[in-house]
Amino acid sequence: MAATRVFTAAAATTKPTSCFLPKRAFLLPTKTSCASALSFNRRALVLKSKRPFSCNAIYNPQVKVEEEGQSETLDYRVFFLDGSGKKVSPWHDIPLTLGDGVYNFIVEIPKESKAKMEVATEEDFTPIKQDTKKGKLRYYPYNINWNYGLLPQTWEDPSQANPEVEGAFGDNDPVDVVEIGEAQRKIGEVLKIKPLAALAMIDEGELDWKIVAISLDDPKAHLVNDVDDVEKHFPGTLTAIRDWFRDYKIPDGKPANRFGLGDKPANKEYALKIIHETNESWAKLVKRSVDAGDLSLF
Repeated sequence: MAATRVFTAAAATTKPTSCFLPKRAFLLPTKTSCASALSFNRRALVLKSKRPFSCNAIYNPQVKVEEEGQSETLDYRVFFLDGSGKKVSPWHDIPLTLGDGVYNFIVEIPKESKAKMEVATEEDFTPIKQDTKKGKLRYYPYNINWNYGLLPQTWEDPSQANPEVEGAFGDNDPVDVVEIGEAQRKIGEVLKIKPLAALAMIDEGELDWKIVAISLDDPKAHLVNDVDDVEKHFPGTLTAIRDWFRDYKIPDGKPANRFGLGDKPANKEYALKIIHETNESWAKLVKRSVDAGDLSLF
């Protein structure tokens, strides 16, 4: 029998937020509207895409998480359901931003665990599953020390080279988040976070951004607002994150990952720029302005 957990998604309760970030992500307006945020014709979008698209469609103030199958098996999936019990996509249907510098973060891998969970971007409704290689479940060689997951409504475009990071192309996935709060979260939990820094990881030639963030309900959240605050109140954490992601493939005989931007974390403003750019890339994806390949758009 499928197990169902209910999470209140981090979404505004008084009005729907915009589907896309404004041009300057770090200067969010206090009020947004669907009409002003969408820069393309919605009717044309519906005709081009299999999934209907509107601000109302993606506004889900509450989601239920339903587990199907046994954890740590090939069949295990974590689906997201809206208030009516309809399946929705955590990648496409949960809004990225809530305004006022607050973002939604979806937990794929709880801290102090090592099963390599991820959103199944090529499956309908993009449930969370355990990654596989050659038909076998994948695990990190050791526990990850932070909550790890994705920013919804973002996409690292594999056709776009980033001139600031060695010309590396996107990894074809949503943007990753490393949440540094003290609590261990659950798979599928949706948290309100504020971004603090960004690391430009290069994994086998592909750009794989890591946004360092903290959940707003963490006891230290009010103390940290930028990269320097992380160094002050979480000393050694940024270096530990970089080293963990640099080295985790070495036990499997693979080379270490590399980092761009001088091997250093970028500040909050730069992190917000990355979020904005990848949100724009996602918008092009769901409009089918770029080739979706095998990616699921619903």
